[in-house]
Amino acid sequence: MAQKEIIACVGAGRMGRGMAVAFAYAGHSVRLIDAKPRDADAASALADAALSEIRDTLGMMARLGLLAEAEIDTMLARVEMLGETRLAEGLAGADVIFEGVPETMEAKRDAFARISAHAAPDAVIASTTSTILSDDLQPMVTPPERFLNAHWLNPAYLVPLVEVSPGKATDPAVTARLKDLLERIGKVPVICAASPGYIVPRIQALAMNEAARLVEEGVASAEDIDKAVKYGFGFRFAVLGLLEFIDWGGGDILYYASRYMAGATGEDRFAAPAIIEKNMAQNRRGLRDGQGFLDYDGMDVPAYQAERLAAFAAMLRHLDQMPVKG
Repeated sequence: MAQKEIIACVGAGRMGRGMAVAFAYAGHSVRLIDAKPRDADAASALADAALSEIRDTLGMMARLGLLAEAEIDTMLARVEMLGETRLAEGLAGADVIFEGVPETMEAKRDAFARISAHAAPDAVIASTTSTILSDDLQPMVTPPERFLNAHWLNPAYLVPLVEVSPGKATDPAVTARLKDLLERIGKVPVICAASPGYIVPRIQALAMNEAARLVEEGVASAEDIDKAVKYGFGFRFAVLGLLEFIDWGGGDILYYASRYMAGATGEDRFAAPAIIEKNMAQNRRGLRDGQGFLDYDGMDVPAYQAERLAAFAAMLRHLDQMPVKG
């Protein structure tokens, strides 16, 4: 078996600690490096707090049945906590380096200058920013071809998705290396262009703001809105992707519903994008046409539908919301 990559996480906050757990759980050696200069007492206190949190997280995972209690010490031993003064030592020989410092250009610029100075020539360097575009950060890294963004969702040790966003200068081989690494630790990486909000933050910002507007407008209580999300919106989209859902019901339904909503509310934000009307004109409305956002040509559609419905039933069991039999 090939030796597992050595991982360095620069920034010992929530994201750095979460990634450390994810990689240690998967058998990797992890160097968790504090990026902020501190005196000896403060550095020691941070190290104790970070390792204690990681131990607590592993303990919680054990209680959830994700590992045995006896494995906690072994996994914790894979994580080495290093102070800022040992940054060069921590980066030496690291195969993949994740930056997780505060979301300011000043902090990023300082971190990447120091990382570039001490990283191995073939090390992959990835930011974990959720807000700054990879194209804006890439010039801070030397050489820029080895840089890209990897946006993890909290908690990083549990959520499968990682949004991988190469910059314009990123070597495709670097993207492939990181994608392969993430898949080998059980993550689900998706590749997206450098765009504000990437994928999940962009979608969830709209959804969260709309939920807040519903409260503001007195449409329903916060409790009932959240119930609607958990047992309707979230229930369906835990099984079907948003675009898959459009195809499932038909893009024409979304088109007409959007037109009504835009007219009834007077808000352009409810209008459908041009691609919906274009798909309708090209008879790409979804399952019934054999094509939509996804291609269903040659698919056993009844079997596909049955599989998705079975997943819905499993969700009902998980939520303890099975229909009541008379």
